[in-house]
Amino acid sequence: MANGKFISYLRVSTEGQRESGLGLEAQREAVARHLKGGELTLVAEYVETESGKRSDRPELAKALAEAKKQKATLIVAKLDRLSRSVAFLSRLMESGVDFVAADNPHANKLMVHMLAAFAEHERDQISGRTKAALAAAKARGVALGNRTNLHDAQRKGANTNLKAAASHAVGIAPEMARLRGEGQSLAMIANTLNARGISTRYGALWTAVQVSRVLKRTGE
Repeated sequence: MANGKFISYLRVSTEGQRESGLGLEAQREAVARHLKGGELTLVAEYVETESGKRSDRPELAKALAEAKKQKATLIVAKLDRLSRSVAFLSRLMESGVDFVAADNPHANKLMVHMLAAFAEHERDQISGRTKAALAAAKARGVALGNRTNLHDAQRKGANTNLKAAASHAVGIAPEMARLRGEGQSLAMIANTLNARGISTRYGALWTAVQVSRVLKRTGE
């Protein structure tokens, strides 16, 4: 970052927040505080509207391309959520662009590499634990995500169960959307929930299909 140029990458969770500016001003202030007091110039700003349905991060791609073109440093307000996003870390490393977080100015390329390695290791660990849990469940005869084996009493209470299922979906959907926004696939989200011990409404393990249904049902 010898030339003192910076490209900021900001994030909001909804289009409404983007239009109202809620959440953005705090990020802009954090970036401004970091750049204050030196010959540092903010040459461009990119705002990502994160969605549980999308993991491509088009604004990040634009920000990295512009930073590379301008030989500038990419700056974010906070590293916390991004440090758990394999998609973000992978793109950052592949781009070769210099990077800094306003809340953690010591987060250099070496730290990013370490965070990426840890995130990948955690993902592999979750996958391994989930496979073991699935195998154990099958050995016990648990019907994974299968509703055809419901007891007669449960069938008679179908309407009640549907309402309860809808309530359960509303409760878990925000976390699913957050994980989706971090770049996790439907299968990875299911693995993460299973590894955390979070079961479906019927006490079964999550599958990618069920995660997709919940996200569609709740509009996340």
